Amino acid sequence: MIEKEFICVVCPNGCSIKAQYEEGNPPKLISAEGMRCPRGKTWIQQEIENPMRTFSTSVLVDGGDFLEASVRLTKPVPLAKVFDVMDEIKKIRLRAPLSIGDVVMTNPAGTETEVIVTRNVALKNIK
Repeated sequence: MIEKEFICVVCPNGCSIKAQYEEGNPPKLISAEGMRCPRGKTWIQQEIENPMRTFSTSVLVDGGDFLEASVRLTKPVPLAKVFDVMDEIKKIRLRAPLSIGDVVMTNPAGTETEVIVTRNVALKNIK
């Protein structure tokens, strides 16, 4: 059995949670203490048994007033798939114009998320 301390990131309390879990594939949460709200119990179980992450990055843009556009995931992906998802996103090259919310990729690396634009990019004004 493994004992480890985590800092919960679900709410601003930042509770220190002491968890005991069994190794395995997947690991199994045995006990947890230190949460001040019920969301901490749910979070620590997910963090032990199936950790998920979301992230943002940027991709190249052709013909825009910016060289890059920021993008993010719409849903968390399994931690084990983060690098696979990132590899697919880095292959994207977009064409301006772009609007916030434009979906530029669906199900990267077989995950159930979308990659959306988080910055407007207008066509480059050529004089």
